[in-house]
Amino acid sequence: MCLDFWLEVYPKVGKTSLIMSLVSEEFPDEVPLRAEEITIPADVTPERVPTHIVDYSGRTICGIFDPLLSLSLLQANVICIVYSVNNKKSIEKVTSHWIPLINDRTDKDSRLPLILVGNKSDLVEHSSMETILPIMNQYSEIETCVECSAKNLKNISELFYYAQKAVLHPTGPLYCPEEKEMKSSCVKALTRIFKISDLDNDGILNDNELNFFQRTCFNMPLAPQALEDVKNVVRRNMTDGVKDNGLTLKGFLFLHTLFIQRGRHETTWTVLRRFGYDDDLELTQEYLFPLLKIPPDCTTELNHNAYLFLQSVFDKHDKDRDCALSPDELKDLFKVFPYMPWGPDVNNTVCTNEQGWITYQGYLSQWTLTTYLDVQRCLEYLGYLGYSIIHEQESQAAAITVTRNKRIDLQKKQTQRNVFRCNILGARGSGKSGFLQAFLGRNLARQRRIREEHKSYYAISTAYVYGQEKYLLLHEVLPDFDFLSEADLACDVVCLVYDISNPRSFEYCAKAYKKYFMDSKTPCMIIATKSDLHEVRQHYSLSPLDFCRKHKLHPPQPFTCNTADAPNKDIYTKLTTMAMYPHAKLCCMCACNRCTFCICQNLLNCELLRSVRTKLYGAVLNRLGPWVDEMGAYLLADEETSLIHQVHAVTFVEDSIYMESSVDPFVPRHMTQTDLKNSTFWLRASVGATVFAVLGFAMYKALLKQR
Repeated sequence: MCLDFWLEVYPKVGKTSLIMSLVSEEFPDEVPLRAEEITIPADVTPERVPTHIVDYSGRTICGIFDPLLSLSLLQANVICIVYSVNNKKSIEKVTSHWIPLINDRTDKDSRLPLILVGNKSDLVEHSSMETILPIMNQYSEIETCVECSAKNLKNISELFYYAQKAVLHPTGPLYCPEEKEMKSSCVKALTRIFKISDLDNDGILNDNELNFFQRTCFNMPLAPQALEDVKNVVRRNMTDGVKDNGLTLKGFLFLHTLFIQRGRHETTWTVLRRFGYDDDLELTQEYLFPLLKIPPDCTTELNHNAYLFLQSVFDKHDKDRDCALSPDELKDLFKVFPYMPWGPDVNNTVCTNEQGWITYQGYLSQWTLTTYLDVQRCLEYLGYLGYSIIHEQESQAAAITVTRNKRIDLQKKQTQRNVFRCNILGARGSGKSGFLQAFLGRNLARQRRIREEHKSYYAISTAYVYGQEKYLLLHEVLPDFDFLSEADLACDVVCLVYDISNPRSFEYCAKAYKKYFMDSKTPCMIIATKSDLHEVRQHYSLSPLDFCRKHKLHPPQPFTCNTADAPNKDIYTKLTTMAMYPHAKLCCMCACNRCTFCICQNLLNCELLRSVRTKLYGAVLNRLGPWVDEMGAYLLADEETSLIHQVHAVTFVEDSIYMESSVDPFVPRHMTQTDLKNSTFWLRASVGATVFAVLGFAMYKALLKQR
């Protein structure tokens, strides 16, 4: 609500007459000492805001310390001080009494805007503006001065328009009349707006960008001639305001200074408010933090449009086109922020190039990490970049996808999520940090160059699972066994890390698994780090391999980051696969998860195929009887012959790869020949039974049709 508070500086200056003339649109024959409080509806005002008018008469008080005056001043948004143009004493009292009194009764940091109203202009032929201008220059809180006549209804509607304008579009936050230039806070806000609107980051607003800016702020483009007229105005007043037929930052700021000086500061305010600024030239909380409801057990991810926007921002600032952001390019990107959002730890959280600069993949990964861990901060960052404006969305909440509850994913045995979290647990010195950094392609030599104060407990990058690109987020949990929080346990897959060269390292993993994860549905994997060192016996009742067999876990996966090149990333693909399909309980017989045998075994052992196979097999046996035994034996014999040849071929290829590799021969990459032969029977039997069940079901359907 906009509240007008009216003061008469001197008796009988016509203050109440002005109010009555506005309401009745005619000069009143009888004027009361003081008008009743009046509310003008929003639909009859130019700015579409309700206006509440309070009439105050100095003759109704006994002294200047009237409590009604103080209360009214605190509630007012704008004050109209009325004087008579034909009474010099009333003009003198503006500065000698009322302005000092108002300033004493209001907060110095937020001065109320004042409108000087010269009434009874119909009684004189001269103007009082020569006398008023020095007063306006002396007091910056005076927005404007209007001469009017209640009797002739001259400038009455304009007077109320300026009063509303002083509240909705104040000059004070924008312009300093003493220095005749815009205030630094206004320049800072408009500079951010210029950089957001400069879509190609060339420092110039071309015609397309100017039209986009015009359409964004005022819902209509500029005609070609209007664009040229704007640029010609800048050319006549500045030498560097127009460059390559486009508007520079200096020219953009000059235009807004011109708008303010000519009394059109509502134009500047329209631009500022469209880009999220409030009356104090601060971005509003509603703009930075739009409402986003996130149910329990749901995660947040960026959607496709958000990634396209972030990609355009990256391309906009990657001036040398090397697919990485140098420190200067990164600083330029974050100039639209009030602070630097990414610290040096980010370079150790995502992928970088050899120079330590964040790559395109690392850039998107950091945004994905922020969205997953702190979606409110992500919304804030997108607000600074102007996502909702560039993509013409209601708010940056449109960039966020809230995933469905994880329990529903487990029930349906499928997920649409793209980001999966893996918590890394292990004793001190077990190699957790090295495991994180190896995911980013850094071997031990590169990891040793990381400063302790720049260390990160997170690492995020992409992994491909069956041709799909997914993000895997690794989080190193501090080794405090007795105080693991819910956040430390909330993840999609758990990685228990132990050092094979430390005899007491595995004990932490075993105890952590038995206490926190043995009865949970979260898949777990045990990693044997520093596999390049000599393995020692662990001081625990069971060896790591026997422990895994007892609890039906994958065998310990050997891993080392002490390599000449980037460490192998197969283990991270396997972790992502386990996170995506926790219901499948895939039991890979070897550590590679890539060979034909592993793929077949994983497929045949998945719970869905097992349950379907069992039901079909039982239904067919009950219907077909003895004929099934003969047919099944024939099919099984045929399948055996075919699969034996396939398995021998796969074994021959894998043995060749194994012999040519430089891997330590004492660390087997695949299962032994004996295990392979023992498992061949189950592989043949599983495939044969599946084919047999499908054929039987087809025959069963045919029999039903005959009946």
